[in-house]
Amino acid sequence: MERDDPPVRRLADWSADRLAELADEHGTPLYVLDLDRVRRNYRRMAAAFPDAEVHYAAKANTVRPALRALAEEGAGVECASPGELRRALDAGVPGERVQYTAVNPPDADLDRAVDLAAENPGVTITAGAPDTVERLAERGYDGRLCVRVNPGVGAGHHEKVATGADAKFGVPYDDVPELVASARADFDVVGLHAHAGSGISGEDLSAHRELVARMGDLAREVGGLEFVDVGGGFGVPYRPDEQPLDLDSVAAATREALGAVEATLAVEPGRYLVADAGVLLTAVNTVKEAPTATVVGVGAGMTTLARPAIYDAHHAIRNLSAAGADRPDRAVTVAGPVCESADTFGDHDLAAPERGDLLAIGNAGAYGYEMASQYNSRPRPASVVLDGGSARVARRRETMADVTRMETNR
Repeated sequence: MERDDPPVRRLADWSADRLAELADEHGTPLYVLDLDRVRRNYRRMAAAFPDAEVHYAAKANTVRPALRALAEEGAGVECASPGELRRALDAGVPGERVQYTAVNPPDADLDRAVDLAAENPGVTITAGAPDTVERLAERGYDGRLCVRVNPGVGAGHHEKVATGADAKFGVPYDDVPELVASARADFDVVGLHAHAGSGISGEDLSAHRELVARMGDLAREVGGLEFVDVGGGFGVPYRPDEQPLDLDSVAAATREALGAVEATLAVEPGRYLVADAGVLLTAVNTVKEAPTATVVGVGAGMTTLARPAIYDAHHAIRNLSAAGADRPDRAVTVAGPVCESADTFGDHDLAAPERGDLLAIGNAGAYGYEMASQYNSRPRPASVVLDGGSARVARRRETMADVTRMETNR
């Protein structure tokens, strides 16, 4: 599927013919995820952090073949909900490599997490508030506990994902030693956890280093830990002119900032492992000339890929039907079928689109299908995974019957 194995896969590196075959066979909109690329991204991360535990942040993409492929590579999995916890265990990830990070968990979430931890004793539960620690004790949980820290340092590609300084996340830094000391009477306190944010690029690395340094200081103060988890958020270039993260330099800076600790470093990459391993395919259904723009209407929309609507995120787009053809580039606005002004994939220069053309939207492997919805009563798309030379359906396309299945008064 790709010409070589660069540190980032650009949209141009995907075979237009192969993607067109998949669209013909499975229809559109269609998510495509290349497991070989996921594996290579993991190996690159593991090589940069050879002495660290690498936990995949499952919220980026929970499709089971990806979870299974990463488990086979030796990755752990960080889960943000009991549903992700169940998915990781069902995919064959050993309990001792699974971590559940609770954020203001409802009672039902804690009940389920405690039950799953009892069935899989190696599971670690991370608590981000003293209340959560108390509620775990009330449920009789006395297993592996990690404390999420709010280090007061945040970074990321958008203010909505800069979690490190957001009061919603983690125990205030200065309160952690007392909480850890008290929790040790009832739990096996094994680690500390913090996360600066999502989509961290070179411009944000100073914040990442500061977070890691603060976590090193805290780990040395509380002592007796198995690991210090400094989160993930390793960014990928969404625009063609952006350079890939210098992962080796980031890893060296992380180790230097952490300093000497009697604990294993842990990192939690999500999008870095899956973003450039995925594309979203969609067909052009409308080309409309308007006074302010040429609007190219496509079948995918904000219910298919929500990131542009939520974060004003940029995703590269390529007209696969124009590959090899002599079509001039045109400035167009690519828009979906949802009745919302936010339902757009932005402005792009594309080889002049025509009705029926097939477009590929890049870097769709992370937070694509995971954030898809049935808003406007629209069925969610299908997903296929590539593994070597073969392709298989990982999630079937929803039908209208799926959309209305939960209704009780038809």
